[in-house]
Amino acid sequence: MGMANNAVFQELKHKVGDVIDGAQDRLHRLSTDIWSCPETAEQEYKSHDRLVAFFEQEETGWTVDSHYKLATAFRATWGPAGGTGDNDSIHVGFLCEYDALPGIGHACGHNLIAELGAAAAIGLKAVVESTPDFPVAVQVTVLGTPAEEDEGGKIDLIREGAFDGLDVVFMAHPSQEDASWLPDMAVQSVKVRYHGKETHAAAYPWKGVNALDAAVLAYNSVSVLRQQLKPDWRIHGIISHGGVKPNIIPAYTELEYYLRAPARKDIPIFKAKAEMCFRSAAVATGCEVELEFARNVFHNVLRNPTLLRLYELNGEALGMEFTTDEEVLTNPSGSTDFGNVSFIVPGIHPYFYIGSNALNHTEKYTEAAGDHKAQFYTLRAAKALAMTALDVLLCPELLQMARNELKEANLKEEQTLGMSTGEKPVEEEARP
Repeated sequence: MGMANNAVFQELKHKVGDVIDGAQDRLHRLSTDIWSCPETAEQEYKSHDRLVAFFEQEETGWTVDSHYKLATAFRATWGPAGGTGDNDSIHVGFLCEYDALPGIGHACGHNLIAELGAAAAIGLKAVVESTPDFPVAVQVTVLGTPAEEDEGGKIDLIREGAFDGLDVVFMAHPSQEDASWLPDMAVQSVKVRYHGKETHAAAYPWKGVNALDAAVLAYNSVSVLRQQLKPDWRIHGIISHGGVKPNIIPAYTELEYYLRAPARKDIPIFKAKAEMCFRSAAVATGCEVELEFARNVFHNVLRNPTLLRLYELNGEALGMEFTTDEEVLTNPSGSTDFGNVSFIVPGIHPYFYIGSNALNHTEKYTEAAGDHKAQFYTLRAAKALAMTALDVLLCPELLQMARNELKEANLKEEQTLGMSTGEKPVEEEARP
């Protein structure tokens, strides 16, 4: 069996679609249940339990590990099965996300990511299981990866060895268009806390040390810093605590910032520049400053051309129209902890249209993620992922190409990573 036997190959892909369509009601209920009880990062207990129940009770043949390495992570595995040839087994991973955003629920559609990961996994499993002469031994794993919107559960799971042994990994994310790849950026988050001294703001302000002055000065310093940053670097933040009453000189303030850059090598440079702004504000106002950088740095997502092209071909066969808008494809996008995964396992993180032009991280997108209209598009993306996995399973040379591309991308990153300690100035002709 292989690419040469195109009729059989297409029949298996068609069967993937039939299996997913046959499970659409159960998959929709899964998505709706998660959407209806939005839980923020590392608090996704009900969503975790619902997904565990899906694989334990509604599906058969899966071995499920609840609370897998993290309190709200899980793992469902099936196989290995198949393997009529002499090839080694291939271990395919599908990822689920299910954390929501504070205040506005599933405004990034992670309920759909969870549904899609489950759908693609059961579709692939069913095809391998029902094909007696499937040529390679296959293991399918679904990983539930919490806290993508905050600390980055995938990074913690990498550290715990959850991705060890996976040969290829897939997930897809809701968006405003179909895109096999978008320029997701590396990101480092930081909380900045200023400690001053409170006093009566009218009676004797000179006896206080104003932590709000430090916060405002830091905020303005960062704003000035922006003109010296590279065009595709981003820094954005909030003053999350600014005091308690106007007539009390604030003794404590807190800011939270995200520092984003197109490549992980840029983050240490960026971090050093921002840190000078934060510390200088403390010196200027006489406050003490405390910097708490997040334990995990999200990496940029590496491109894997082989897997991306396969996904595009399968998506197009299903009716997807991938965006050609250069502004969308080249401008910096958001960030994801899948970036860290992309450095260790060949994989893809495409984006899919859900029937709405609403923007992610808005209340309108929350509505769109729970709308029945999103189901068709979500399951279509699930089919495309499962079909791409079939391509890799039935054509071992494709998997080797994907592995080689990962090695090449990592080598390129390593060659430039030394720049993280500083950049050599570019010699330019003097300008007036």
